Amino acid sequence: MIRRRFPWLSYLLVVTGAVLTVVPFLDMVMTSFKGPGESGTLPYRFLPEAFDLSNYRAAVDQLDLPVLFRNSVVATTVINASVLLTSSLAGYALAKLRFPGRDFIFRLVLSTMMFPPFLFFVPHFLILVHWPLAGGNDLLGRGGAGLTVSIVALVMPFLVNGFGIFLMRQFMVSIPDEVLEAARIDGAGEFAVWWRIVVPQTRPVMVTLGLLTFVDAWNEYIWALLVSTANPDVMTLPVGIQMLQDYVDPTRTMPIVMAGLVLSILPVLMLFLLLQRHYVRGIMLSGLK
Repeated sequence: MIRRRFPWLSYLLVVTGAVLTVVPFLDMVMTSFKGPGESGTLPYRFLPEAFDLSNYRAAVDQLDLPVLFRNSVVATTVINASVLLTSSLAGYALAKLRFPGRDFIFRLVLSTMMFPPFLFFVPHFLILVHWPLAGGNDLLGRGGAGLTVSIVALVMPFLVNGFGIFLMRQFMVSIPDEVLEAARIDGAGEFAVWWRIVVPQTRPVMVTLGLLTFVDAWNEYIWALLVSTANPDVMTLPVGIQMLQDYVDPTRTMPIVMAGLVLSILPVLMLFLLLQRHYVRGIMLSGLK
């Protein structure tokens, strides 16, 4: 009723939301080009006096970018592949297979979404510390650092995603059972049914889940910081950028940090632009189904 009488209100809300979303991003980019003493001054100036690339050179000089990018790319790739595989398989089992305890398992998966992820960081860390026969540990997990000194520690807590299982299961429920039964009658096993019929139909949703997982894994900070305290060699890009504040000139801290942030979001931005069509379609299909 309100939208019909005041159609301009909807446009105003959309424009306001777009401005609130885009302006902080543009401010980050503009700040990355500001010179010493320009950031944080009053009155505030949105544009720099001169577009200076020295902040980017300083960020690259202070950060070991090849190592940080390698750690971030490896961790993000492994997490993404594992989440897509486990979510698709578990979603198929919970949506299309009949077995005792299926509904209970699904409710258990849903319950994991009710708690913040950092609530499990301490038990995850203790499990990795006491991992048997790793990092100097004996068979009982004593005497060493376990898996906390390896890059495995970066990905272990994120290999399975409850939201991913829920998303894939909700979409797969809408796939007609007759199609799957026809494939089974033709002699296809459950794995073949999943791979040849279910996976192609869920591709848009898998792209959506992959993008969301990529962004979360790429921007993960708290767990990466916890792990990198045990082994600095596994430090990721977000942790390295935060460390910039301790090593740069105080008058240039913010511009250099913003330059590092701009460099860090470029992979996410390019991936989103490449997969934008599939991402939007996946969101629409998830809502419709």
